[in-house]
Amino acid sequence: MKVERTLILAKQDAIHRGLVGEILKRFEQKGMKIVGIKMVIPTREMVSHHYADDDAMWTFTGEKTIETWKKKGREVSETALQIGKRIREWNINALVGKPVIAITFEGYHAVEVGRKIVGHTEPRQALPGTIRGDFSVESYDLGDDQKRPMVNLVHASGTVMEAEREIIVWFEQDEIHDYSKRDFKLFHSFD
Repeated sequence: MKVERTLILAKQDAIHRGLVGEILKRFEQKGMKIVGIKMVIPTREMVSHHYADDDAMWTFTGEKTIETWKKKGREVSETALQIGKRIREWNINALVGKPVIAITFEGYHAVEVGRKIVGHTEPRQALPGTIRGDFSVESYDLGDDQKRPMVNLVHASGTVMEAEREIIVWFEQDEIHDYSKRDFKLFHSFD
């Protein structure tokens, strides 16, 4: 089985609240290996590559938003793509020029496990024991009401392909390090 890499971003709210150590701790306790870590003040160009300008992806995001709004009886006057593009712009603006700790973790099932550690995108729905579930109560409604993305502490890659694309946005090849983590075998062996 192949070891995967995932990208985790500790956003400015995690940094300002002193939660970066807690985030690192949870991934390390799960057996993940840090192979890249740095603080970045991202440019618009950088964040625009992170949130790729992919109409299909943003249409899907807009469709999910419309579905949620309809359940709440909210009228929809925009297309799914228009809503998705607005969410993309909010996400970009939320990261540009603000401190971010970019971390690349490596391990078996790194993307799937990383998403579970982080918890549901909407912290209000995140289970206790997850980063978002333990440290935030933010909601889609709050974000919509204040015309901004949710303040949800971290970003976690959603798929292996997404992780591969995102890691090269945040890290140069020589900033990703390969080494033998001594406890890695303990997590995956009866020896």
